[in-house]
Amino acid sequence: MITTHEKTAIKATYFSIVGNTILALIKGFAGVFGNSYALIADAIESTIDIFSSFLVLFGLKYANKPADSNHPYGHGRAEPLITFLVVGFLITSATVIAYESIINIKTPHALPKLWTLFVLGPMIIWKEISFRIVMKKAKETNSSSLKADAWHHRSDAITSVAAFIGISVALYFGKGYETADDWAALFASAFIFYNSYLIFRPALSEIMDEHLYDDLVETIQKTSLKVDGVIGTEKCFIRKAGMRYHVDLHVIVSGTITVKHGHDIAHRLSDTLKKDIPQLGQVLIHIEPGN
Repeated sequence: MITTHEKTAIKATYFSIVGNTILALIKGFAGVFGNSYALIADAIESTIDIFSSFLVLFGLKYANKPADSNHPYGHGRAEPLITFLVVGFLITSATVIAYESIINIKTPHALPKLWTLFVLGPMIIWKEISFRIVMKKAKETNSSSLKADAWHHRSDAITSVAAFIGISVALYFGKGYETADDWAALFASAFIFYNSYLIFRPALSEIMDEHLYDDLVETIQKTSLKVDGVIGTEKCFIRKAGMRYHVDLHVIVSGTITVKHGHDIAHRLSDTLKKDIPQLGQVLIHIEPGN
């Protein structure tokens, strides 16, 4: 069953697809007719963003498939794998932009048109707004692939800023500075490479089950103590898979109760944790006897 968080993530991805499609078309036409490779580079990135957003959408929907006999913990790990692919798209776009920028720097060409600045200005604002919207949804849903999608918007905003500066320099200084926007595009490609690493690292942590969830552990432990029969907690291990967190929790109960009583406490605790912390997936309770 798809949760509210998962529906939010999917809607945010549709928002990215529509926005990137519109911007790619505008930037492409403006770049070709305005003699600006920085804008064309921007259009290339936005086009690649469209495909990466479709990948994110596929990953989110696949990750939300219910558990089955072959995937008892569900399909959530598909999400960081999709994130790796999205990073691949980012690296590809950065490589293409860098290569073409170097070629254009070596090739004499006309100055960009002044009106391209009026195209870029609103786009920079829109891409930064898009970044903030999608990143907010990514944090709400704990989605690594949606965070990657958000950073596509931020990278796009940065390349647009670089293009704006490069075109401005070329127009202000005139003849001899025609390649200023090409240098700007080259700088933007370096920034995209850097962001690719920032996106890749958390997804790798998720795949490797790196422990990064101290706040959630504390919440789980506090919630556990509210359940009748739970004396305390010991170890708590958390693994993230997609937008769900799978928990192995050791709790202390009275050593004098029956096995059935301990079993009942474990079930009540599991139900309480899932109810109070909706982002939890599988919850495995280990009963430890106390004094």
